[in-house]
Amino acid sequence: MKSRRGHAAGARWWIISFVSVLLGCDTSGMGELRSYIDEVKSRPSAPIEPLPEIAPIDSFVFEPAGRRDPFVMDTQSAAAANQGNSLAPDRTRPKEELESFPLDSLRMVGTLQQEDVRWALVRTREGIVYRVRVGNYLGLNDGQIVDISDDAIRVTEIVSDAPGEWRERPATLALTE
Repeated sequence: MKSRRGHAAGARWWIISFVSVLLGCDTSGMGELRSYIDEVKSRPSAPIEPLPEIAPIDSFVFEPAGRRDPFVMDTQSAAAANQGNSLAPDRTRPKEELESFPLDSLRMVGTLQQEDVRWALVRTREGIVYRVRVGNYLGLNDGQIVDISDDAIRVTEIVSDAPGEWRERPATLALTE
């Protein structure tokens, strides 16, 4: 108990000393500062420059009569184009695991041969290795594997040129070591 009282008395002494020092600080420089502030406030204010003239802009009235709304998709013509376009991707097909990765983030790391089926080994950026074969899909653009060789995977992607217009684009994943 005695040691706690001794610490409390020492702490009080330091607090009292600190407050005394703060109260005893020299404030003689404050007079100079106050006189400078008063002198700045007494100066006449400078005139404010007028705002620049803004030239009027000619208005344009858009008359939409007989024109297509550019913010609304023309679903009839897109549907008609899809009916005649056999390249349109099948949106009802269940997505495969590697279709959630951009094609340039995938790396071919090897091949396997099991019976009559050739498999390719594809690694993601996360380091997970997948086994794929001809007919599997990968990449974000409905890319289907069309050929697997010892040193590359050939893929055919389906990309949109315009709403309802599709084309095939070849791509290759080369073997990396």
